[in-house]
Amino acid sequence: MARSNQLVVPQSTAALNQLKYEVAQELGIQIPQDGYYGNMATRDTGTIGGYMTRHLVQIAEQTLAGRQP
Repeated sequence: MARSNQLVVPQSTAALNQLKYEVAQELGIQIPQDGYYGNMATRDTGTIGGYMTRHLVQIAEQTLAGRQP
């Protein structure tokens, strides 16, 4: 199966991964070190993604308002 969610800015991969680990740590969710998410609860991965989205929207709103995050 091909991956359909390609990044618009491929150079952002490292920053998004860092954000993912920071959010997971704040929430107390352990991310597998081997990168395999198959054993994680869907609720946990969804929670991480939701918090990442909220944070990215906040950054975009602040940028559009002329303020740096």
